[in-house]
Amino acid sequence: MNKAIIAIAGAGLLASACASDPYGGTNQTVRQGAIGAGLGAVAGAVIGNNVGGGNAATGALIGGALGGAAGAVRGSQADRNNQQRYRDSQGRYYYCYDNRQDECYWDNGQRRY
Repeated sequence: MNKAIIAIAGAGLLASACASDPYGGTNQTVRQGAIGAGLGAVAGAVIGNNVGGGNAATGALIGGALGGAAGAVRGSQADRNNQQRYRDSQGRYYYCYDNRQDECYWDNGQRRY
């Protein structure tokens, strides 16, 4: 049982450590979703094991799914908060993240440069 909890927690931490976008910035949606999944899986396993007749593996699956979803929603909000909107000389809007002009996207999602 303890080995399963350690393995699930380790997998969540490894996934969160590798969460980044292809352009080098951190993607909070993926990062916080992975952290939430790991923490939810551990909590679900502990709760599932302590409930009379419960199953730790089922609790870990349910907890991981719920924790991952909650973390992804929270991370998505953080990503939106990090956006800055600008207008170029031709009146077209684009978005940049973390006030850096090296990670910018047009309204349709294509990378600006």
